[in-house]
Amino acid sequence: MAAKTTELVIFDCDGVLVDSEPISIAVLVEALAAAGVTMSEEEAHVRFLGRSLKSMSEILHDDYGLAIDAAFLDAMRKVLYERFRAELRAVEGVAETVDALGIAHCVASSSQPERIRLSLTVTGLLSRFEPNIFSASMVARGKPAPDLFLHASAAMGVAPDYCVVVEDSPAGIAAGKAAGMRVVAFTGGSHAKTPGHRETLLRLEPDALFDDMRELLQFVRDEKADGKEH
Repeated sequence: MAAKTTELVIFDCDGVLVDSEPISIAVLVEALAAAGVTMSEEEAHVRFLGRSLKSMSEILHDDYGLAIDAAFLDAMRKVLYERFRAELRAVEGVAETVDALGIAHCVASSSQPERIRLSLTVTGLLSRFEPNIFSASMVARGKPAPDLFLHASAAMGVAPDYCVVVEDSPAGIAAGKAAGMRVVAFTGGSHAKTPGHRETLLRLEPDALFDDMRELLQFVRDEKADGKEH
């Protein structure tokens, strides 16, 4: 992809801004077990990382015969939010990186708006993004479809060619590429340090792969990611 000046950085939330994935996966596995579906955290990671609630619900219905209802979701959210308030931390280096960007930035996450804002509030990041927070609940199709990223770029008034997406999941990387944006894969979250996860992301050919959030600045300032690990 030809180099373009970066005018907008679009951040995923879970696993990119906040180190939430281990908590989320553990709560999901416990909720599924209570509903009669046995699934390991490894399998849940592969099947659901980066996907919207709608996508997750469809997979559970089609592959496991589990119909998720409002009671299931309410109970799972209650546990998840309690753990977020007690345990959730920002990704190391993210606050200083966002402060140093010097260009427009926003959040585009598969999570529900209330969960995104809770995550950013308890980690002290909300003021750096509000009101530019976009959720998969705002579009017809969640990741890996490009809808959410295209919605975010349109709302921010920046063409896809001038956007850089920061993602940690296969679904998110696929969505960013489908939107015609440059995509950098972040592997600094607790869930993303395994060789298997890195190899999965590399197969999707992101413009770069990195594990220290502070390295993001070079991709924005250099105006072109080089497609290599850093």
